[in-house]
Amino acid sequence: MSGSPVTYELIKTDAATGARRGRLHTPHGVVETPCFMCVGTQATVKAMLPRDLEAVGAGIVLANTYHLHLRPGHETVKEFGGMHEFSQWHGPMLTDSGGFQVFSLAAMNKITEEGVEFSSHIDGHKMFFTPEYVMEIEEALGADIAMAFDECAPGTCTRSYAEAAMQRTHRWAERCKKAHTREDQALFGIIQGGVFPELRVESAKVLTDMDFPGYGIGGLSVGEPKPVMYEMLETIRPYLPENKPHYLMGVGSPDCLVEGAMRGVDMFDCVLQTRSARNGLAFTFEGKKMLRNAEFAHDHRPIEEDCDCYACRHFTRGYIRHLIKADEILAAQLVTMHNLRFTYRLMENIRKAIEEDRLTEYRNELLLRGTFN
Repeated sequence: MSGSPVTYELIKTDAATGARRGRLHTPHGVVETPCFMCVGTQATVKAMLPRDLEAVGAGIVLANTYHLHLRPGHETVKEFGGMHEFSQWHGPMLTDSGGFQVFSLAAMNKITEEGVEFSSHIDGHKMFFTPEYVMEIEEALGADIAMAFDECAPGTCTRSYAEAAMQRTHRWAERCKKAHTREDQALFGIIQGGVFPELRVESAKVLTDMDFPGYGIGGLSVGEPKPVMYEMLETIRPYLPENKPHYLMGVGSPDCLVEGAMRGVDMFDCVLQTRSARNGLAFTFEGKKMLRNAEFAHDHRPIEEDCDCYACRHFTRGYIRHLIKADEILAAQLVTMHNLRFTYRLMENIRKAIEEDRLTEYRNELLLRGTFN
């Protein structure tokens, strides 16, 4: 696709794994890749101000088409000048298509060739998403990157179901591409095919023939074992263009970030870091810490000794545990701040390891440290 407002620059590949070190150029700035996108479902990352996101190193934020359509409505967001002005996050943004939420959150849905009829999870009222309408919504929201509307099949579905969903995803991708007209927004296609290698290859071939400026890899981390997810990434890797970004959707645990990067993934997103923080669970390079536990009541150390986030520079585990037990809002803010900074530090280390041709060695170091535990 020529003239795309979003382009990918490949800088370096890791000699042993082929992991990619690159840059994503967008209308609202450059994102160093591999990158992690924190999730701002309602055009806000829970417990974080935009200035906090900048401080922890966020490069790009994801928002949710389904949720923003329900409230406040995409026309309202457009009235305020789009999501960047509405949310006051002025860096790069991406909107998912809402497909995953339509199939997972809706109280009921009915899939037809035209689109999906579903009931709002908020008040039960009926709605109908077509590829064309999803494009209208995403163009109104105004993110730098919009994702095509796809059918996300369950991870445990049969081959016939996965194939039917994949074929429909391809037809919907064509309709999305035809309907999408906003010149300052890039439209990415989404590869489906379940856990069936031949379907994944077929989907990769069909979508790349459509010449999108980037490709999401959907329908993984939806119940299948992690080794199966890695197998699917390895299967489709040879069929993805080197000059376009590869985005593994909905995946963000520390081990998957490293393993995904080793298999050529450039972009990740997940709610794990922020959701875990609100439950008192902190990520560290020595493994996870459940800060609400009694063992931390008299702990004078920061969440992580060498972390440079605001929470670790100013507060102790004991104080944060007190906030958690007292149900104070500040607890969620501090642990979220730390979890995101941990993740961005991890991504910085992954990028450096790729530059130095030592990503496998770095993965093994993290295993020995217990980072993934």
